[in-house]
Amino acid sequence: MPVPPDFILSALVTLFVVVDPVGLAPTYLAITHDLPAEARLNVAVRATIIAAAILAGTALVGEWLLTMLTISLPAFRIAGGLLLFSIASEMVFGVRTERQSRTAEQAIEDHVRNIAAFPLAFPLLAGPGAITATILLSGQAAGRPLMLLALIFVIVGIVGSCLIAFMLAEHIRRLLGPTGNLVVQRLLGVLLAALAVQYVIDGVRAVLRA
Repeated sequence: MPVPPDFILSALVTLFVVVDPVGLAPTYLAITHDLPAEARLNVAVRATIIAAAILAGTALVGEWLLTMLTISLPAFRIAGGLLLFSIASEMVFGVRTERQSRTAEQAIEDHVRNIAAFPLAFPLLAGPGAITATILLSGQAAGRPLMLLALIFVIVGIVGSCLIAFMLAEHIRRLLGPTGNLVVQRLLGVLLAALAVQYVIDGVRAVLRA
């Protein structure tokens, strides 16, 4: 049976709105502001690959895995909010983890790997909202492999659009200059903190309703 066009359209619109590639571009700039150009591109590529793997894996086994581990979606949302808040506080106050006695190249490589996985891949790209939406969409495709395959292609497309947005964000960075980037970093840190608190509030509300 062919994949219903309305399912593909629904998946595209839902994931694009939830992931918000355009809205993530300034956040990417703020998080990677202290990295050289090559390292920033490395972060973008790593983060999008990790996020695509997380969402694709969620589409395949997400609901089953959470059930097996007895982890509720509200608990997942609260945890993501708390983790995101820690990064937001570092952005607002300009806190940077002290480097140990290693070469600069090794320190940068470790930093790239860390921020690509967290907070970019999770919880910003593949956050609780995107994971929840993916689980709901995969539920519609239950027992229909073609629909599930279409969902995975949609996920790859959405994450690919995030990579494009990150690459274009570098041009915005050059236009802003050092002072503009510093101001943007602080403002986005506050916004990220608010988003993190909202994640926690939504999770607590869901728990209380249950």
